[in-house]
Amino acid sequence: MHADGPKNPLHGITLEKMVTTLVEHYGWEELGEMIRINSFNSNPSIKSSLTFLRKTPWARDKIETLFLYVQRQTKSE
Repeated sequence: MHADGPKNPLHGITLEKMVTTLVEHYGWEELGEMIRINSFNSNPSIKSSLTFLRKTPWARDKIETLFLYVQRQTKSE
């Protein structure tokens, strides 16, 4: 999902924006249940989450997939 270019639905969206949007939508507790990583469950913060997600491709992929899902759901409402 990391393809560059304007046809990529994530083009121009920062990882920080994705995490912030998901936290606003679900809250830390529910997000931590959906994607089980310590930075969501133990003393959660945007900064610690970004640090982990930048180093962990599988977790970043899950965030990107969930973000796209939320975006589609929001548009269809």
